[in-house]
Amino acid sequence: MKAVTYHKETDEFVLADVEKPTPARGEVLIKVVATGLNPVDAKINKWCAAAHDMSDSWVPGLDVSGIIEQVGEGVTNWAVGDAVLYHGNMFRPHGGFAEYAVTDAEALVRHPDVDPIIAAATPCAGWTAWRALVNKLNIENRDTLLVMGGSGGVGGFAIQIAKHFGTKKILATCSERNLDYVHSLGATRAIDYGWEDVIGIAFEETGRQGVDVALDTVGGDNDITAASCLGFEGEMVELVSTVRPAAYNNAFLKALSFHQLSLGSCLRAGPKAKANLVKAGTAFSKLMETGEICVPKIRQISLEDVGPALKDMRNQRTVGKIVLKI
Repeated sequence: MKAVTYHKETDEFVLADVEKPTPARGEVLIKVVATGLNPVDAKINKWCAAAHDMSDSWVPGLDVSGIIEQVGEGVTNWAVGDAVLYHGNMFRPHGGFAEYAVTDAEALVRHPDVDPIIAAATPCAGWTAWRALVNKLNIENRDTLLVMGGSGGVGGFAIQIAKHFGTKKILATCSERNLDYVHSLGATRAIDYGWEDVIGIAFEETGRQGVDVALDTVGGDNDITAASCLGFEGEMVELVSTVRPAAYNNAFLKALSFHQLSLGSCLRAGPKAKANLVKAGTAFSKLMETGEICVPKIRQISLEDVGPALKDMRNQRTVGKIVLKI
């Protein structure tokens, strides 16, 4: 079969002919329809050392829309022909940048009633946003939210999820060129991080109380800014690095709480964690089906284009979402 493989010695993505994989016990073989490209795929050079069995036949690609072609031993709740969507395990070799992929049957989500191209653009970013806001921050009971990085994949979905739950004030940082876009997603106040005072605006918009909850999707020192915007007993989810409460102003006196979130870790933490991933994916899919979640700016590419697109993504040269269509 045709696939894009990663060669860690040369740090190259190579279009190759590789053997069609076979599902092991508890796995399914997927005929790939579409696969979303994500920063974690592009930055495989940063984490490949943790995949100890990685060879030059390793196929990346985590967000897959496809049809079950074969079920492995012990799989009873899925059948050949079922349409599915999933976020795969980054430490397994048979990803979605190929004609066929293999994945864990326990982590599959029934395919939403949307175009496969749209569906494949969502799991990594969309399900992360859902787990951050719903599972960690209890967004349905919050009045105010700050998103650091509102124009990015996770941030854009987070704004739409908060809007769905009726959050009264949704503040989001972005560059000047993305202000209108972030407003269109549902932000009540888009903040240009290039020149505006994020902390001052957060307190101004909340009657000097600070925001109830915050989400950092950017990294760097954005966690410090987000924590500084929190009000009393505020909560923050950090997606990029490890939280550092000692660096946050008055974290103890304000009784702040902090959360970590790693979507892919659900796949390596047992059945309960996988069930949480599936629950998030299923809930997010329903919002796509009802049109409450949109996925703008999708660019379709072929297998031949995957390698260059991943390198461009690594160098931050991409705009919107890129999806491989088989």
